[in-house]
Amino acid sequence: METDFEDLRRQLADAKAEIERLRRRNEGHVHAPTGDERTSAAGTDLLFTAAEKTRMPQIVTDPNLPDNPIVFANRAFQELCGYGADELIGRNCRFLQGPGTDPADVAKVRDAVAARRDVVVEILNYHCDGTPFRNELYVSPVFDPDGHLRYFFASQLDVTRFRTEEGRLAESEARYRTLFEAVDAGFCIVEMRYDAAGRAVDYRFVEVNPAFERHTGLRDVAGRWVSEVVPGLERSWLDAYGGVALTGEAARFESGAVALGRWFDVHALRIGEPARRRVAILFNDITERREAERVLEETARDRTDERDMVWRTSRDLFLVCGFDGRYRSVNPAWTETLGWSEDDLVGAHFNAFIDPADRSAVEGVFGDLVNGIVLDGLDVRMRTRDGGFRWLSWYAIPRDDHFYAAGRDVTERKALEEQLRQSQKLEAVGQLTGGVAHDFNNLLTVIKSSTDLLKRPNLAEERRIRYVDAISDTVDRAAKLTGQLLAFARRQALQPEVFDVGRGVASVSDMVRTITGSRIHVETQVEPFRDARGREGPCLVDADPSQFDTALVNMVVNARDAMSGEGRITIRVRPVGVVPAVRAHPAMRGDFVAVSVTDTGSGIAPDALDRIFEPFFTTKGVGQGTGLGLSQVFGFAKQSGGEVIAESRLGEGATFTLYLPRAKAPAATEAEAHEPADLAEGHGTCVLLVEDNHEVGAFAAQALEELGYSTVWAVDAEKALNEFERIPYRFEVVFSDVVMPGMNGVDLARELRRRRPDLPVVLTSGYSEVLAEQGTHGFELLRKPYSVADLSRILRRAVGGVGTGAH
Repeated sequence: METDFEDLRRQLADAKAEIERLRRRNEGHVHAPTGDERTSAAGTDLLFTAAEKTRMPQIVTDPNLPDNPIVFANRAFQELCGYGADELIGRNCRFLQGPGTDPADVAKVRDAVAARRDVVVEILNYHCDGTPFRNELYVSPVFDPDGHLRYFFASQLDVTRFRTEEGRLAESEARYRTLFEAVDAGFCIVEMRYDAAGRAVDYRFVEVNPAFERHTGLRDVAGRWVSEVVPGLERSWLDAYGGVALTGEAARFESGAVALGRWFDVHALRIGEPARRRVAILFNDITERREAERVLEETARDRTDERDMVWRTSRDLFLVCGFDGRYRSVNPAWTETLGWSEDDLVGAHFNAFIDPADRSAVEGVFGDLVNGIVLDGLDVRMRTRDGGFRWLSWYAIPRDDHFYAAGRDVTERKALEEQLRQSQKLEAVGQLTGGVAHDFNNLLTVIKSSTDLLKRPNLAEERRIRYVDAISDTVDRAAKLTGQLLAFARRQALQPEVFDVGRGVASVSDMVRTITGSRIHVETQVEPFRDARGREGPCLVDADPSQFDTALVNMVVNARDAMSGEGRITIRVRPVGVVPAVRAHPAMRGDFVAVSVTDTGSGIAPDALDRIFEPFFTTKGVGQGTGLGLSQVFGFAKQSGGEVIAESRLGEGATFTLYLPRAKAPAATEAEAHEPADLAEGHGTCVLLVEDNHEVGAFAAQALEELGYSTVWAVDAEKALNEFERIPYRFEVVFSDVVMPGMNGVDLARELRRRRPDLPVVLTSGYSEVLAEQGTHGFELLRKPYSVADLSRILRRAVGGVGTGAH
């Protein structure tokens, strides 16, 4: 251990001796500058000590050594470049340069070193981590007392931050200038002037952009006072800008300058030192916009007046209704049309004014309104204050939590539509008249001949039975024919129902053949619907069966008239997946049932084909048709959500195809009646018979007596009620005609039910508008003509309590 200490003491003494030697040598280097030498020589010890202590980065290089290496670098320089002393000493300064260093700057340093003179240069150097920095370099030579060059002393100054800020400032100035020149808005900087009281009295335009002139119409205003440029400028402008300059609070406002005849949208804010009282102003000329707003305001006022006038004077019913179903506002037309006052309606629920028969339809579309769906063309019956109703067609638009609606009185239109339907049906019925008369004459011939033969004496029993059966069968055929005709011609517009189109076509096929005559062959083709599994089913539609029958007859009549009484008509029913495009309407895809009527007639001319469905358009001669038949087909198709298309070529016949949406619900089926056994003779059941026709009444009374009934016959409802009141409980059943003078059979039955609810009532009729419009009200109905067996069966059912009329 002692030996180690001795070695250390010896090394320390050697180091001190070397330091002393170097200090004495360096002191000899100090001399005064001579000639062009600008750097004073100083002792090296003093030089290095000063360099080490200063916070300014400094290095010393030795030009007497190869490549002029660094021999000294103070701590500040090491911190600047990131290199340690061991990485710097012995290396030329060029290793601090990089790809971004300008060769011209390097050449300046090299030339100064070669000429042994001072140089100041800004050069790009690189830190140890590779990042660049701007270095302002001061290089000076150091000479010894004999004038020999000893060192180069270099001071460094990192000016990166200053140059970056300068660059940013320059970029900012360039952006500002670009924006200043290019911005579409007017811009200016003004300098305010105040009086002794601190009130703004004038301002000078310091700077304006090119758009200034376009927005103000003023030229060459830079450096001039506004009092000179715009004499009489409103005081409000001075106060606004003066307040911004004094308080520093930005202002945004719109104001007009009368002297300039313009309106401006202005944004003003203070810039620079507060003492300079300068304001930057960005503005736009909004004169045109203000004028447009003025016009719009006047127009809005005019339109508001117009809307109020329309609201007050319109004959259409207007309302505002909440989604809670309560009226919020109504116009005076409600009082004029329905008799209800505003006080009656506002706050009331809409259901209170809708006919009960239409409430379900209204409630169905009310949900659509709540979901934002516009309502268009809903026809409903609205109650009137005097107890009646009127038809109104409604259009409604939902908005927020309510909807606006307009209703138009279409009562007269509904009546005209009904008249049109009847006209169309009457035309079709008229087409039937000739054929029906022909068929009835044939039937009457059979009946007449059979009765004549029955009168012959000594007629064999076999022949008698044959003639009686012939009469019976002929009567059944006649009843079927009249039933079809009456069902076809009934007046009421039936509610849509799901039915089988194939069966519908088959049910009127006999009537169709009556229309066409024997020389025209009618063929029907019904293709079943097949589901995804290939299972067959009927072609169902949801439509009005009566209107469908009318449409089919009208198409057949049109086909018959095109063939001059001879040819072939094919009625085809089939399911289809698309309705072709027609009359500017695009093709419709979906499930449809197509009913086509094809004839072998002369065809339709192209110019007539475009008008074939127009009401009252006909190619027939005067008196041969009204032109309403095909228009009924067109209307029925549209009302049912379908389409009708006519296809034809001259000389090749024509095809009319009715497309109806296919229904997925099953068709309505009639419940099977449980037929009771025939009555036993002599049971004595008492029947109140009501019949105004003497022949029919006598036959019915005789038939009832033959069946064992006890009969009391009244010729009208009044006499029937009198008989009932005499001994109310003697009658076990009532059998009444419907059409009678005075009270009809339905009203009589309802009155009897009121007086005695347990009394069965059976009605009979060949055809009645009362039944067609109102139905049977639950009473049993026996249609004329009827047989004795039919009479026995229905009375037995009524007395036995099977029918609903017994309860």
